Parts: sequence; structure tokens; C-alpha cells
Amino acid sequence: MTEPARGNPVALQARRIGGRLSWGLADQAMCSLTNFVLSGYIAHELGATQFGAFSLAYLTYGFANNASRGLSIEPLLVRFSGPELTRWRRATGGCTGTALLVGLATGALALVAGALIGGTTGLAFVALGLTLPGLLLQDSWRYCFFALGRGKQAFVNDTVWAIVQVPLLVGFKLTGHANVFWFIVAWGAGAYVGAILGMFQARVLPRLVGATRWVIAHRDLGPRYMLENAGSNVSNMVVNYSNSSILGLADVGDIQGANVLMGPFKIIIFGLGMITIPEAAGVLRRSPRRLPLFCLAISGGLALTALAWGAVLLVTLPLGVGHLVLGSIAGPAYPLVLPTVLAITGNCAGLGAGVGMHALGAARRSLRAAMWNAAIAVLAGVAGALVAGVLGTLYFTAAAAWLTTLMSWWYFRKAMRESSTVPVPRWMWPPRSGGHRSAEGTEGTEGTEGTAGTAGVQEQRVQTGTRAGR
Repeated sequence: MTEPARGNPVALQARRIGGRLSWGLADQAMCSLTNFVLSGYIAHELGATQFGAFSLAYLTYGFANNASRGLSIEPLLVRFSGPELTRWRRATGGCTGTALLVGLATGALALVAGALIGGTTGLAFVALGLTLPGLLLQDSWRYCFFALGRGKQAFVNDTVWAIVQVPLLVGFKLTGHANVFWFIVAWGAGAYVGAILGMFQARVLPRLVGATRWVIAHRDLGPRYMLENAGSNVSNMVVNYSNSSILGLADVGDIQGANVLMGPFKIIIFGLGMITIPEAAGVLRRSPRRLPLFCLAISGGLALTALAWGAVLLVTLPLGVGHLVLGSIAGPAYPLVLPTVLAITGNCAGLGAGVGMHALGAARRSLRAAMWNAAIAVLAGVAGALVAGVLGTLYFTAAAAWLTTLMSWWYFRKAMRESSTVPVPRWMWPPRSGGHRSAEGTEGTEGTEGTAGTAGVQEQRVQTGTRAGR
């Protein structure tokens, strides 16, 4: 065989990876752009109070979406990525049926909450309740297409959503319906159109009657992933709900405004989430000793990029960019940019450790880290609000982010010690006496879990979807 012929498989694989990465970044950019336009438009047109109400509804959507992904989408990514078409369609019916069922259940709860809360926040929750089934079903189609290797279809679906949403937002404003209820309805209407389009693209109908069978069949995966996915969302919800009571909706809106400004950088995070876990698995197979350095490079690169984006914001916002994006909220949001950047930078510094744990298949370690991180974030955010108001909650949250980063790397170190493949490098704290432990020295089933190739690959596939959330 000639040298070019031997190189062809490598070149073909590189093109495939590049194609998946390109469509993943394009789809995430379109998805994030849709949400960014909605958030910026509400902030610009409706002011801090209604934007604060929207922020609470959006956080609730994030919680429902992560619950749906854990129960429906991630088992599909683990067990049905890239199979033959008939098997994928059969699995997709159960997956999307589960997502739709979760949307109906959480939507009903949001409607009840909106009726009980009343006022501006109540209107936001009523609108969310009406749109959650479409929002969760549309999101499930995105990942179903990526599981089959059809990222282009996911991109088309999200593009149609944006095309529907933007004219509706403008139309509601021009017809005198400029309030948080109708703007969320415009957002959800685009999702409903995308959800219906997904059925035609996949030639599959969601099976509500198969949702229970789907959850039972994948009960070994779904609950664990749901808990891990929901950890950060629960902490964000608790902190924001508490801040709305302690500080008021206007301050919550200002905090959300600072987060909106980080939106373009978050596209990079979510887009890279599509490839970091598989690449880490490749490093683990080729050269296990390089895995810690690879994870450190991920954390360092993202953290430096976050700081660079924060510097751009601090320089450009006073020049008029802030008012262009956020309107009247730009002034109050500007002092919040620095602590927000510090918090996101801290979170980025810990992402590499999470990648490493999932590459090793150390699911229990990663779940424990996620639960601890969520608990510390809640305590810091609420305590900061009580002690020093809106700046206090953000600076306390930033400090918590860096603390939880240290914890994540500590758990990653334990996962390496419990594996039989990756030695702990000397720069990750001094090793205990006896050096690197093999799998026989592990406690419980962690060592087995960390060295099981199939489990590791499954975890990797799951996380490509989890990190690409909205």
C-alpha cells in the first residue's frame, strides 16, 4: 500500500471531526444567538423589572431543560449514537416522547406557579408554561440529529427558530404588546415551529406512550445524568430567587445583563464542549500520561480567553456598546462585569478537571464534585447578597467558583489515583506514600468504573451534549 493510501483514513477522520466541530459550533452559535437576541431585546425594550422576571423564567427553563436532557437525550447519545437509521428512529421516538412529557409536566407546574405568583413575574411564568413543551421537544431534536451525525439538520432547525422568533418580537412591539409575556411567547413560538419541523426532518413522531418504557430502560443512566446536569441550574435558581427577594427584581435584571454580555464567549465554551471529551479519550488511549496536561490546557486556554473577553467588555462598554446591547440597563450592569468575568474565569479553570473525570469514566467522582460545587455556590451567592448587596453576591460567587475549581481538580486527582492507566503528575500536589495506585487499590467500584473503556466512551458521548446546552 502506498503512503498516500495509508494516510487517507487519517485525512478522512480529520475531515469528519472538522465537519462535526464546524456544525457543532455553527449550531451552538445560532442557538445562543437566538437566546442572546431575546435577552438583549427584552433588556433594551422593557427595562430592569421585566427583564428580571424574564431572568427567573429563563432559569426555570434551564432547570427543566437539563432534567429533560438527563432523562431523554443523554441515554440516546450514549447508546444510540451513529447506529443504523431504523434503530435510531425507534430510539428517537422514545427519546423525544420523554422530552415532550417532561415539557408538559414542567409546563403545567410553571402555569400553576405563575397563577400563584401573579404580577410581572407571574406573567413570565405563565408564558413559560405555555411554551415549555415546544422548547424541550425542539432541543431534543437538536441532539438526536447530532447522535446520527447530522449536525446540519440541527443547524437548519435552529435557524428556522430564529427566523420565526425575530419578526414576532418586532411585531409584538409594533402592535402594542411589548411586555415580558408576549416576548416569551414569541420565543416559544419559534421553538414550536422547530419542534414540528424536526418531526419532518427525522420522519419520526414523538411517542408519549413510550416515554415510561424509555425512562425504565435507561434508569441506570438517566437519573445520574439528570442530577449532575441539574446541579448548577438548581444552584443558579436558588441564588436568583433568593436575590429577587433580598435585592429586588431590578438588581436581578442587572446581574443577568452582565451575564448577557458574556454570551459570545459562552458560545466558545459550549461549542468546544462538543469535542473536548472525545479528544480527551483519544489522549487517554494514545498517551495516558498526557491526559492531565491536556486537561490543564483546556482550563488554561478557556480561562485566559474569558479574561481577554472581559477586558474587551471593560474597554468597549463605556464607548456605547453597552447601551446598544442592553439599553438603560447598561449603566447599572457595567460595575458588575468585573466580578462576573472573575466568576466565569474560575469556572473555566475547573472545566478541564471535569473533562478528565469523564474521560476516565469516573462518573461518581464527577457527580460528587457537581453536588459540592452547587452547594458552595448557593451558600456564597446568598451570603454575599445579605452581606454586601448586588456586588457582594457576585464577588462571593467568584470566590466560590475558584474554590470549587480546586475541589474539581482534587476529585480529578482522586480519579487518576483510582485508575490503573493515568499516573498523577507531580505538579498536582505531592503524591501519597506508595505513589500511584492501581485499580486493585480502589475503594468500592470507582476503580472499575474509571478503567472500563465502554463506560468511559459512554460518558464522553454524553458530555458532548451536556456542555452544549443553551
